[in-house]
Amino acid sequence: MIMKALSVFSGGLDSMLAAALIQSQGIEIQALFFETPFFSPQKAIQSAEEIGVPFKVINITDRHMEVLKNPRHGYGGNMNPCIDCHALMFRIAGEMLEQESAQFIITGEVLGQRPMSQNRKALDIVETESGLKGLILRPLSAKCLSPSLPEKKGWVDRDRLMNFSGRSRKPQIEYAKKLNITQYPSPAGGCLLTDKIFSRRLKDLFDSELEFKLRDIELLKIGRHFRINPTCKIIVGRNSSENQTINSLSEEDDLLLQAVSVPGPTVLVSGISSPETDKLAAVMTVSYSDAGEDEVTELRLTRKNQGIILKTKGRIKSELKHYMI
Repeated sequence: MIMKALSVFSGGLDSMLAAALIQSQGIEIQALFFETPFFSPQKAIQSAEEIGVPFKVINITDRHMEVLKNPRHGYGGNMNPCIDCHALMFRIAGEMLEQESAQFIITGEVLGQRPMSQNRKALDIVETESGLKGLILRPLSAKCLSPSLPEKKGWVDRDRLMNFSGRSRKPQIEYAKKLNITQYPSPAGGCLLTDKIFSRRLKDLFDSELEFKLRDIELLKIGRHFRINPTCKIIVGRNSSENQTINSLSEEDDLLLQAVSVPGPTVLVSGISSPETDKLAAVMTVSYSDAGEDEVTELRLTRKNQGIILKTKGRIKSELKHYMI
């Protein structure tokens, strides 16, 4: 029988090493990347190519969003529900075992590398809640953990597995050299949910009184965000690229503002607006433009494909800071 394992594959060095290690034992590997708006597969695609394993992207946004709103085991330092997120990924991988004709699941997790989500208790919780007790193999820390079912049954040779633990990456880097793996991403910046500013914006979105869409998540990644009231937010572009993105993500009911006479931001008013919030958005548009102090500036306001022109002055930016998320 051809033995096959599904790899929950982040694309980082650890997941590359785990997949390569199991592949070296003659076991077929299928790498799976679980995509949401908070982590994308670009780096993982390159990593899978580097070690020569087949790669699939599985979008789990809907199921992940439910976990994110109410994580059973809470959040990490920001809006990252790592334990619940990992359990969900393994659960979905488990659901795919039969259709992929695979027998078990591997991951690049290293015991103690992340104190909150990769300690022994957290790893046990993930294994239990995913419903995959015994079927998850962590090759890089296997000798520090109880033998998994693949080890007990002899599907893999435990003697050839590793005993890595702790936060140092030196053992992984040395092992990568032995495997001739030279191209791998840096360990930082994989998940937006660990970012302080993005997490603050996401929490604000969750706390607002309106239903939100996927595009509202995408908007969190750009611009300056100002919460005016529970149902209205203003987003101010910071450069031409963000201005273009705001334009592309705008919807018919949004109000878009742009300075006509001077370079400046594209500004979007999202939610339930009013003449007062529209006026404030106009002031913000001028304040973050190249207009001089007390300069009356011409703006174009567009909603539902209908545009008007008005003139207004800006304010000192510090006077607007209390709205900023």
